[in-house]
Amino acid sequence: MSDNTSPEQAQALADARARLAETPANVVVANHVVGLYELAAIHLGANPPRLDDARLAIDALAAIVDTLGARLGDDHATFKDALANIRMVWVKLTSETS
Repeated sequence: MSDNTSPEQAQALADARARLAETPANVVVANHVVGLYELAAIHLGANPPRLDDARLAIDALAAIVDTLGARLGDDHATFKDALANIRMVWVKLTSETS
């Protein structure tokens, strides 16, 4: 930690780390998957769409969903569907802007 960290900030960080350590990893990873999906959707919904930024978020989402597969638990099928849907939106918007 930096020298500018107050004792209260250090305690808050320690508390956050303790809560994170108590949370199953698949729950934390699932939250990141949802965040990447939302990030892609935000960039696709921009006017004009930010296709390169959306593609990066989609590729990161795919890397997690495709690599971890069933290790994501019961949400894996939902994440696969969400990935397919966001990819379709990206393709549609890419063809419209070409």
